[in-house]
Amino acid sequence: MTNENASPRPVHSPCIGVCALDEKDLCIACRRSGMEIAEWGVLDDAEKRAVLALIRQREADDKQS
Repeated sequence: MTNENASPRPVHSPCIGVCALDEKDLCIACRRSGMEIAEWGVLDDAEKRAVLALIRQREADDKQS
């Protein structure tokens, strides 16, 4: 039996505490942009999931480079 009133699990930050932006304004550790890092606390879960999808794409692009 599922509880329809239960809130979904929150989307956690991909931050691992190594905060340094590269020449493309992307964190070398979590691959978020400076703006994505700054706005993370005010994004809703759908927006956070969209950022996580961008991160996965950036990681895939990095592997192809």
